[in-house]
Amino acid sequence: MSSAEPSERELIDFVVREARLLDDKRYDDWLDLWTDDGIYWVPLTPEQSDGVHHNSHLYEDKLLRTLRVERLKSPRAYSQQPPSRALHVLQVPTLETSDPIAQRFVLRTPFHYTEAQGDEIQSFVGTAFHHLVRDGEALRLSLKRVDLLNGEAALPAVQLFI
Repeated sequence: MSSAEPSERELIDFVVREARLLDDKRYDDWLDLWTDDGIYWVPLTPEQSDGVHHNSHLYEDKLLRTLRVERLKSPRAYSQQPPSRALHVLQVPTLETSDPIAQRFVLRTPFHYTEAQGDEIQSFVGTAFHHLVRDGEALRLSLKRVDLLNGEAALPAVQLFI
């Protein structure tokens, strides 16, 4: 394990790269960013403390993320006819917490996310929290929490990944 603390630039670049992989539909590369026990979570409200004891829009572990990616790649995914496309517009991520000894870091990123499919466009606004850990020489996602600005609303189905 590397003992060198990543620079703030490296941490920010990780968040930007993660969004770019999603926008470019490089889902297998995106899956490789995660720890084996990583969680992708979209809570109903920012006050939620966990996704196990509260309802959430999404609470996906490795298996569920992988299944969704496989569905998106399948030609039999009729919900993807025509295919959805996405665009993340990020503010500059800020380093919220840093534990160089444990090699754990949390970044906060306000964003606009737009998903388009045919003539339909959906937009979501919120704040993403990327919990990163050092895994050997690489940074990995142990948690991505997405707090939507209107998370309490009845939201349409999100086809891709916010």
